[in-house]
Amino acid sequence: MLESFLDFHRAVLLRKLRGLSDADVRRRLVPTATTLAGLVKHLTVVERNWFPTLLAPEPGDVYLTSEEDALASFTLTDQDTVAGLVDGYERACARSRAVAASLDLDHVVPHPQLGEVSLRWILVHLIEETARHVGHADILRELTDGETGAL
Repeated sequence: MLESFLDFHRAVLLRKLRGLSDADVRRRLVPTATTLAGLVKHLTVVERNWFPTLLAPEPGDVYLTSEEDALASFTLTDQDTVAGLVDGYERACARSRAVAASLDLDHVVPHPQLGEVSLRWILVHLIEETARHVGHADILRELTDGETGAL
């Protein structure tokens, strides 16, 4: 059930980009630097940070904890395109699913700020964070072309 809710919000995020150009997803429509492209890029980093980096780290993986890291994850480069961002996010989510499938919900790992967290806690946290940013994406999409809603 937790994975299904998370997958639902992941899919809604990608639907928010459907039919938009690279220029559309980069447009700044609010006073902050939050853009549709930046939200996808940020959530890609979030997926990588919480699942493979925290739960199944490989040599050289560093868990990101600072506010600067979070803000930097929204930063776009000239190479960021809708297709590339979608592909990166889909690959990160697939990796997250594989890591989660290999562990029990009660599997616990140390967290640098929270002490210990379980896979169950991480899934609930990712549902919350992804859904919150999908809400932001819904507003930005509405400001772009008037389209709203999850479906």
